[in-house]
Amino acid sequence: MGHHAEEFLVDSEVKAFDRDHRRIINFNIGRYDAAVERGLSRLINLDNAKKKGHVLKWRVMENLDKFLPEFESNFQKRGGKVIWANDAEEANREILNILKKAGAKTVVKSKSMVTEEIKLNEFLEENHIQSLETDLGEYIVQLLGQPPYHIVTPAMHLSKEDIAKLFNEKFGTPIDATPEQLTTKARELLREKYVQADVGITGANFLVADTGSIAVSENEGNARLSVAFPKIHIAIVGIEKMIPSITDLDLFWPMLATHGTGQNLTVYNTILSGPRQPGETDGPEEMYVVLLDNGRTNLLAQKEQRQGLYCIRCGACLNACPVYKNIGGHTYETTYSGPIGSVITPHMKGMEEFKHLSYASSLCGKCTEVCPVKIDIHKMLLLNRRDAVKEGIVDKKEQWGWAIWKKGMLSRKLTDFFSGKTKNFLLRTFFKKTWGHLREMPKVSDKSFSQMWGERNNSESKV
Repeated sequence: MGHHAEEFLVDSEVKAFDRDHRRIINFNIGRYDAAVERGLSRLINLDNAKKKGHVLKWRVMENLDKFLPEFESNFQKRGGKVIWANDAEEANREILNILKKAGAKTVVKSKSMVTEEIKLNEFLEENHIQSLETDLGEYIVQLLGQPPYHIVTPAMHLSKEDIAKLFNEKFGTPIDATPEQLTTKARELLREKYVQADVGITGANFLVADTGSIAVSENEGNARLSVAFPKIHIAIVGIEKMIPSITDLDLFWPMLATHGTGQNLTVYNTILSGPRQPGETDGPEEMYVVLLDNGRTNLLAQKEQRQGLYCIRCGACLNACPVYKNIGGHTYETTYSGPIGSVITPHMKGMEEFKHLSYASSLCGKCTEVCPVKIDIHKMLLLNRRDAVKEGIVDKKEQWGWAIWKKGMLSRKLTDFFSGKTKNFLLRTFFKKTWGHLREMPKVSDKSFSQMWGERNNSESKV
């Protein structure tokens, strides 16, 4: 078992029995559920919209080699620059080159999971460049020195009291400050940073091929501020974020908003198509889009699992997942947590280290049910398990265990050979430490069903 898997088991156990964590996460997800239910009820034909989204993303993935150059040429026509990055190291190096050439010392960053994926903040810090998160949730977890807990709501694991305490320690605000007061304080701290920053860095929710644009959705306006003042704007985007046309946003924007937060539409939706044009009053002088692979083409090569790339990062499957609700986001030790993270991470970061996530599932199918682009998530988890076995990334103990189990289950004789007493002894002996220390062990009946059936039929035939 890899060290990630061992840590995962230990952390899961701690979190699952942390009542305070459970109270906060269930309260926050409960509020999300109520909002999403209201939002979804406004869509006339939800299933049809999901199918349409699925087909669009299918078309993109089957033709990604055509859509990416189309985006590039359309974006370059308007003075934008495109950088292709194979991995995190290359992306970071290219970004640092831009910053060094510009003599930049400070960066403002809007919320972006891709920059978390490449660990950009840490990289810039090592190179003496200050990178400041401007999304309120991201700002809070940055102050705590933590990664985001959830792909949409980074500070979902904190209560308003936790945040008031943090702000009290860092900035001397009242210990009982209201969310409004805390937001005002954050605003006050961040406003001047936008004006002073040399470079603004964002992600993007969509890459639009036919106009050569990026589309950014946000609720706080911090992404707009991050690109309005600095002279340089760098957008880092995973290649799977592509959509064919600007007209497709009338499907994807409402679907992302309703599934992400329950809103009809996110508050701010911005389409950016290159740097400031002649005659325009604002915007950066230079704009770069970094197209990031970082393992995505590995997943694209998997014919059955490539639909994992259809994901629009709404976070719905995390909020629906009974495992996520109990163990929380940090336990996964991955950028993308929850069901979709468990599907894509083994392909992006290595099956050997992350195959255990495909087993962190009850296969209840709720993730598949809520997905706005109909990704068959729980089936993907099973396919990952299959691949791990095919590649031989399972330890000998596991292989032997399942081989014996299979042999026993295929033979009625062998199943009945071990009495209930023997089975109970085996459970007590071998599973006491892994199962039994937290739950009551199941008690196997002394007689098997077939024995009871045989006895009953024999006695009946004698009558």
